[in-house]
Amino acid sequence: MERSEIESKVNEFLVEEMEIEGADINDDAKLKEDLGLDSLDFVDIVVIVEKTFGFKIKPEEMSGVLTMKDFYDYIESKMQV
Repeated sequence: MERSEIESKVNEFLVEEMEIEGADINDDAKLKEDLGLDSLDFVDIVVIVEKTFGFKIKPEEMSGVLTMKDFYDYIESKMQV
């Protein structure tokens, strides 16, 4: 899967399900501070990402994911395994 397709699917979910403005989503956007995501939002995101991309997310692997770029990078790395 291409990086652009990963970004598109993640962004679509954030806009539709998490009600985040598309204009607010960029590589440097911080998940908590800029996008306002909380721990319950992360649970929802994990479930959707696992279903959409077909891999399991381990909570400890997400500890370093702070920005959208980090999140895209994480998904891309899991897709290459």
